Amino acid sequence: MYKELVVISGKGGTGKSTIVSALATFASDKIVVDCDVDAADLFLIFQPIIKSKTEFYSGKTAKIDASKCVECGECSKICKYEAINNYKIDPLLCEGCGACFYKCHKKAIHLVDKKTGDWFVSSSRFGTFIHAKLGIGEDNSGKLISQIKSKARDLAESNSDKLILIDGSPGIGCQVIASISGADLCLLITEPTLSGLHDAQRVIELTKHFHIKCIVCINKYDINIDMAEKMVDFFTKNDIDVVGKIPYSSDVSKAMGAGKSIIEFSKDSIVSKKIFDIWTQIQKNLK
Repeated sequence: MYKELVVISGKGGTGKSTIVSALATFASDKIVVDCDVDAADLFLIFQPIIKSKTEFYSGKTAKIDASKCVECGECSKICKYEAINNYKIDPLLCEGCGACFYKCHKKAIHLVDKKTGDWFVSSSRFGTFIHAKLGIGEDNSGKLISQIKSKARDLAESNSDKLILIDGSPGIGCQVIASISGADLCLLITEPTLSGLHDAQRVIELTKHFHIKCIVCINKYDINIDMAEKMVDFFTKNDIDVVGKIPYSSDVSKAMGAGKSIIEFSKDSIVSKKIFDIWTQIQKNLK
């Protein structure tokens, strides 16, 4: 039976994907899922070979049948998004609310399913990789995340994988809820800043609400050691284990620029050793 580990953060840019790629280097018998579908970037490191592509549909968009339209203009008057001009619908402005559909007395307007993205099953040097691409400005990313997680679970069952490693969405919105749903463990990546502490508090409240165990890694802790220690005090008082404190290193950005995990780039670096220690703690928490 597989375990599900989700790496999350209070905001983007804390090093979440960097650490996921490092953990993927250590872990075996796993499937990696990039649930940050709004701003997916893990593929830049994984350099996957796409094996299958599936279109993702969510919501509706309106279409006008020109053969039935009498150009009365009633649809344009009722559309509060100003998506209808010259009896044509701008798909970028249409929200699929259906007001024009119900207003049209000639039934010249109909609602159709809207393609909002694609999701992929790929192979990589780290093993099976499931990822997605949400269209620009599209919503319902939580639904897309649930879709790719379901596929990962099916593959994990059929392949007898031991771990599903998930790069979760940042923040505390519906995307994060979809990312952590059903997880066995969450690893929270944070930074030693006042906003980092505030964001971490909100994420911890979320994981507690869903009764999911959360452990913490403070990334780049040495850029503000006083704040890092304050954060450790807060986590300790709230029974949250701090499983790692990673120092700042320019090797990380160099590794990302080379399209490699930090482990591949510099296995003996202090950052790599710290992440290995975190991986050891993760394994203990997943037992």
